[in-house]
Amino acid sequence: MKKLLSVSGVLTLFICSVAVLAAMKAQANLRDAKGASVGTAVFTEKAKGVEIDLNVSGLTPGQHGFHIHNVGLCEAPDFASAGPHFNPEGKQHGWDNPMGHHLGDLKNLNVGPDGKAHADVLIPGVTLGEGPSSLFHEGGTALVIHAKPDDGKTDPAGNAGPRVACGVIMR
Repeated sequence: MKKLLSVSGVLTLFICSVAVLAAMKAQANLRDAKGASVGTAVFTEKAKGVEIDLNVSGLTPGQHGFHIHNVGLCEAPDFASAGPHFNPEGKQHGWDNPMGHHLGDLKNLNVGPDGKAHADVLIPGVTLGEGPSSLFHEGGTALVIHAKPDDGKTDPAGNAGPRVACGVIMR
């Protein structure tokens, strides 16, 4: 009987943990410099990080850098208010940088000839919960799309060019 209760208790804890992770979601509504909606990003807490499900339209075809930025503010026209990349570990920019990368660095977004793009991206080490790697630290965070591709190594922002869309990440 004790063994059955113990297994039952572990199973209950597991189910509760999965339910809490499933419930941790956030969203960003992306707008361009004129205030027009260009898409949405849904953020979901996973066991090893945060997954982004991004859907955008009305962008220039080709590759675009996109990143999590350190301030939850998107003031047009240049979105400079979103600050630098989310970088709680104090690393340098770029997945190809031997010194490591910002937690907010993401791979390039490939926009099709129709101006639309979809991406599912896992950001390892990031959380929607508490702690230094939380996207909900004091001041919040934003998702920013740039005009050009990120070169993956140049500090601080990968030469990705002007910011063309921005959305504050909100619960």
